[in-house]
Amino acid sequence: MSRICELTGKGRQVGHNVSHANNKTKKVFLPNLQNVTLMSEKLDRSFKFRVSTQGLRSVEHNGGLDAWLLKTSDEKLSASALKVKRELKKADKAA
Repeated sequence: MSRICELTGKGRQVGHNVSHANNKTKKVFLPNLQNVTLMSEKLDRSFKFRVSTQGLRSVEHNGGLDAWLLKTSDEKLSASALKVKRELKKADKAA
């Protein structure tokens, strides 16, 4: 399972550990991913995602899962998030 946030697309970053003697060794910085269940108000059901903590704060700041998915571009979203986004759009057209 890759270490990528399903909602924001945030992934690993590569950098250096720098010692006091200025020796540089490669280091990988991984995002803080959490398994969360987010509730969709329009669809009236919950969905499980693997989201970074910063992404979770962004979702809450923007008014919940529905508002976040409709606002975010498709390139950043995972396949499961895109599926939920399509369901949301279909529910909006039906209503």
